[in-house]
Amino acid sequence: MASRVALITGGAKGIGRAIGLDLASRGWSVAICYRKSLADAKATWDALREKGVEAVAEQCDVSDPEACESLVGKVESELGPIDALVNAAGPYVRVPLLDQSIESWREQFDDNLHPVFYLSRLVAQGMVERRWGRILNFSMANADQMVGQPHVAAHYISKAGVLILTRTLAKILGPHGVTVNAISPGFIDSGSAPPEELEKMRKSIPAGYIGELRDAVAAARFLLSDEARYVNGANLQVSGGWGV
Repeated sequence: MASRVALITGGAKGIGRAIGLDLASRGWSVAICYRKSLADAKATWDALREKGVEAVAEQCDVSDPEACESLVGKVESELGPIDALVNAAGPYVRVPLLDQSIESWREQFDDNLHPVFYLSRLVAQGMVERRWGRILNFSMANADQMVGQPHVAAHYISKAGVLILTRTLAKILGPHGVTVNAISPGFIDSGSAPPEELEKMRKSIPAGYIGELRDAVAAARFLLSDEARYVNGANLQVSGGWGV
């Protein structure tokens, strides 16, 4: 059987990178996209190739629907049909709600929610035709609770929207052998947060420690596998109990 193909947004570093390397170790061909992290993308591409698989690293602003179309076209022309889409890009800003600019507010939805729709609609038809596909979206722990978030309101609302979109796509695509699920990480040491900030949060995590990349990777590995064929529309909390 030909190698499966995965497209991972935000795949140059952090959780997206770790998932890509794990898939490559299982023989998947992997495409990553990045916006600004050229050096990281190059290093990740090299690491993927060292595992003996085909790989693509493409610069793409996934908030632009036309750029998403070009990205999917390039990946499929170089690697083949996309079997799994992992929407791992998810930048955030921390700012008091009433101090947030209109532009910053809009950017949180353009960067976190809209690309999930743009890319899912582009890959879904091919998955339906092949009767197999995986779409995996990243939300955030406790987004399903819809509590007030004075300092990350736009990001939080966009991630709640990701969950609604995940469940909607799961209903639409489920009859065709395609699953759509979400992972909601809590505090994961992915290299994006200062160590002192993570340490401050440790006391509020029931598990008593900060999650590692391998925790998110293990969840993704399952949801992207054949073993998870009957898991659809799920939101898997990877948070050590924080936010539940």
